[in-house]
Amino acid sequence: MATIRPRRRKDGSIGYTATIRIKRDGRLVYTESQTFSREAMATEWARRREVDLEKPGALQKAKAGDTSLGALIKRYREEYSALSKWQRSKEADLKKLEGQPIAAVNVLELTAQILIDHVRQRRIEGAGPATVLNDLVWIGVVLKAAKTAWSLPVNPEVVREAREFCWAKKLVGKSRKRDRLPTCEELEQLDRYFAAREGGRSDIPMRQIMWFAIYSAKREAEICRIEAEDNRPEEMTGLVRDAKHPRHKDGNHRRFNYTPEAWRIVQLRDMKAGPIFPYNPRTVGSYFTAACAMLGIEDLHFHDLRHEATTRLFERGWGIPQVAAVTLHESWNELKRYTHIRKRSKVLEAPFLSGG
Repeated sequence: MATIRPRRRKDGSIGYTATIRIKRDGRLVYTESQTFSREAMATEWARRREVDLEKPGALQKAKAGDTSLGALIKRYREEYSALSKWQRSKEADLKKLEGQPIAAVNVLELTAQILIDHVRQRRIEGAGPATVLNDLVWIGVVLKAAKTAWSLPVNPEVVREAREFCWAKKLVGKSRKRDRLPTCEELEQLDRYFAAREGGRSDIPMRQIMWFAIYSAKREAEICRIEAEDNRPEEMTGLVRDAKHPRHKDGNHRRFNYTPEAWRIVQLRDMKAGPIFPYNPRTVGSYFTAACAMLGIEDLHFHDLRHEATTRLFERGWGIPQVAAVTLHESWNELKRYTHIRKRSKVLEAPFLSGG
């Protein structure tokens, strides 16, 4: 039963506060209050609200507060991003979803049809099939957290239903494997560009980092985490701490083989302890992107240097186990696409390793 109490406001007028308290097994499980200018209005609101809260699922919904998809995505990011240490691509995808119209939908009323409409609209706007498939993946992840961790009466199965329909209609799909490799001319341009800036305003040795990526097949985040004390000179190996993994990144430390060229660059760094390249990987990536834009090099990403590195190893005649020991690919299937390449007539090497 609700209680109605008169309260004097700051302006001297009287307000009537209706308070609803719901108990289960002698324990208070929910409380809600509203203030009105007339006692009759407070009484009528309390009567109607108590009836509403008796409906199936209404109390859970009221306790949950804002159950819009956008609010739950935000809550998921705030509670788990630091703990899970996920990749920045996941964070970017989740933030982008928060800005989509579907973010306003109440997850307690979410249906497969609503998700399908979201996918169709995103495709109309120009999003690719892999991009909108990612949307469904992250929505499913958030719904599972809402059901399991926050005890909300949501139905994660609607995501599976929508995904199956969208697959059948070819509205979603896997991303295509990139096969972009830098040309000799592009590498020459980038080498000269970074060499001209050595010792200048930039304190990041981008020339060394670029060639280290080409000879080591490491991602920028991995390059910036390799520590000098983890190297074993007698084996010519290093260690990638928390190596990328779809499920188990934390503590996934993996030892890799240096190529002779990558090892020579490490010796040039002459680091006795700490990271060999102690820089922010985001800054490394942005510097590379800016250089490509300045030089007019289109559609070349820093990650493409990893593909270039893997290609070079197979061009040398290395087998899959040898290559995987350098690249740390989890699956040999990922390396199969490199095994049938034709050897290029010209491959540019790092000029500074030969005195250039």
